[in-house]
Amino acid sequence: MIFLWVVVGYLVFLMSISIWKSFMIKSQEDFMVAGRKVSTAKLVGTLLCTWMGSGSLLAGAGLAARVGLAQLWMAAGAWLGIIIVFFLAGKVRRIAEFTVPDILELRYNKWARILGTIVIVIAYTTIVGYQFWGGGIVLNLVAGIPEWQGILLTAGFIILFTAFAGMLSIVSVDVINGAVITLAVIIAVPIVYFSIGGSEHLTETLSATHFTVFGGNDFWWAMGIFLPTLFLLLGESNMYQKFFSAKSEKAAKSAVVWWVIGTIIVGTALASLAIFAFSHFNSLPEGSAFYLSVAESERVLLHTARYSTEVGMPVWAGLLLLCASVAIITSTGNSFLLTPSTNLTRDIYQRFINPNASGQRIILVQRVMVVLLGIVAYVVLTQFKTILAMALTAYTMVGAGLTPALLAALLWKRVTVAGGVASIATGMGITLFITAANSILVYLYGYQLLNEQYIILPAASASILVLIVVSLLTPHDPETKWGRFYTKDASLEKAIKGD
Repeated sequence: MIFLWVVVGYLVFLMSISIWKSFMIKSQEDFMVAGRKVSTAKLVGTLLCTWMGSGSLLAGAGLAARVGLAQLWMAAGAWLGIIIVFFLAGKVRRIAEFTVPDILELRYNKWARILGTIVIVIAYTTIVGYQFWGGGIVLNLVAGIPEWQGILLTAGFIILFTAFAGMLSIVSVDVINGAVITLAVIIAVPIVYFSIGGSEHLTETLSATHFTVFGGNDFWWAMGIFLPTLFLLLGESNMYQKFFSAKSEKAAKSAVVWWVIGTIIVGTALASLAIFAFSHFNSLPEGSAFYLSVAESERVLLHTARYSTEVGMPVWAGLLLLCASVAIITSTGNSFLLTPSTNLTRDIYQRFINPNASGQRIILVQRVMVVLLGIVAYVVLTQFKTILAMALTAYTMVGAGLTPALLAALLWKRVTVAGGVASIATGMGITLFITAANSILVYLYGYQLLNEQYIILPAASASILVLIVVSLLTPHDPETKWGRFYTKDASLEKAIKGD
């Protein structure tokens, strides 16, 4: 019962902060980008929490349990992406918009904004969906609540939390969440490692492939989990929106340095903890109350938190790890729900439907969008069988549909309006086609056209190829399209948004 009360107490604490912050919301900037006053420390915390979601806690941990250290290929995609982002953070903050589709229209046209918004809404509601799923698993473990009821309760919490105060509440609680996550995993890893018997136990209970570079797979398997993560990170709208929230260019760049350090430490620790704990739980007799099968491997970290004493951790360490799990799920769910609601409000409603809407009207519309997208996220999660499949599908949607055109907008003067729009449409179209074909083929014949982790290869390749070819075959864009991306003159007109 103590585990349930700790979860409830932590959630009440987070919600209290959100309600308190809601009274400070005075403008559209406050709700969408926290008034552009976020410090380096808060930015590091919210970036770390946003990235370390159920994809890491459940899908990544399950993959580590099954293949071993080779799971770090998935994490390494983010590490490389963050390093590249370091060189973009200052420029993104200097542009000072609200959303990624703002950038797309600024550099391309309104169709790029619309297509980019569609990509983000599809991908991010998928990601929010598996945060709901993760919460359902937590409540099932700690209180015996049926998983589907736990999913609904988690959805309700995340929707309400996000709707109260938007970005202002998210950055406020994520400093706390980030500290809890980091502390919990750093404490848990050495305790579990030595308690189960160290390297001797690991070599006895795990296959030799758990300690190889590719985990018994090949190079293309590694690229299949590396590239979706890399391309998602480079096009990650949450990240750019939080750069827009930074109080300065310097704060944005400094935050990225600490973010990559924190991500490497926490990501490696989570994978290691999953491997260590699974080697113990999976080696127990199948009739044991603590036994964990390969099919249940995505639950390994939550299983470890709930049954901490079984792997030598004191109860307080298990409770801390459980709080970290709650922090991971809720913080990621909040951020990934806020971003598409911002896109629909800013990039569709404010841009095309009601350009003269007041700040309070925009905040109200966004709160409604938060609720509607939360419902959509719940529907989406019912269409997948594993969290890993959901994660890779969402990563590919952003990585192929958004990232090439976005990076070209920031880095390549020669990209043209036609090239950017064609790239977004191609990447999104191929991802949707293969995903839909997979669903139909699985339903009819029991097999897929292409596994989720490999969709990135044709989708991103086609998106990049179309971007380059179409741009080179069409006339140069005028400087009014690309000038603002290559100047430090803040006086350059922000309203350069032509079709």
